[in-house]
Amino acid sequence: MNLILDFGNSSAKAGLFNGLELVKVYDRLALDEISELARSRTFEYIFASTVSVGKDTIREKIGQEVSFLSHETSVPFQNQYKTPETLGLDRIAAVAGAQQRFPDTNCLAIDIGSCITYDHITASGDYFGGGISPGLDIRFKSLHTFTAGLPLIEFQEEAELVGNSTRNSILSGVIFGMQAEIEGIIRMYEDKFGDLKIILCGGGSKVFENRLKGAIFAAPHLVLEGLNRILSYNVS
Repeated sequence: MNLILDFGNSSAKAGLFNGLELVKVYDRLALDEISELARSRTFEYIFASTVSVGKDTIREKIGQEVSFLSHETSVPFQNQYKTPETLGLDRIAAVAGAQQRFPDTNCLAIDIGSCITYDHITASGDYFGGGISPGLDIRFKSLHTFTAGLPLIEFQEEAELVGNSTRNSILSGVIFGMQAEIEGIIRMYEDKFGDLKIILCGGGSKVFENRLKGAIFAAPHLVLEGLNRILSYNVS
């Protein structure tokens, strides 16, 4: 059994894998909870990606050997990104996860979290990049921070297109704006690359998977799957 850890910008997630099979997911974990999970059994491998917690801190808390994804880690696709040292680790993992789910296929992985990331991998296994735009929380916070009179509101999934109050107008603008952005970018990728598998992942995927038109494959744990795929690629 492998323990796969993803320390993101806003929360940490853990996945238990038997080979390439995802057995169980633990979401929104504190570091102490991850420590308890890691110490609860003996794992063959513990593999982690982190953008928010120091590697030494993780190693100390877990008390076992931990390997980390880095820009030097070998990956199962051809990374053609012009600045690979700046490529987000979550994007690397999402691409690996997309490739595992749909091998030899043009894929667009859309990860909706603190940011929205768009990552395209070709059927031949070449990755050239994608795009990054603000996620839900950033949009809500920016409207409040950079204007004089707009309130900071909490996300609510239900929204009317025509907002009948300032609060509802913000909900409408953010949610329907994101929906229009994602659908528009999908159309542009389809126009450019033809047949394409669209994979939606990340914490915000459940908000939009039923809103988006067309064939969308929801894979909320794609980053964990990709991390485990990278681990398997390096130890097999």
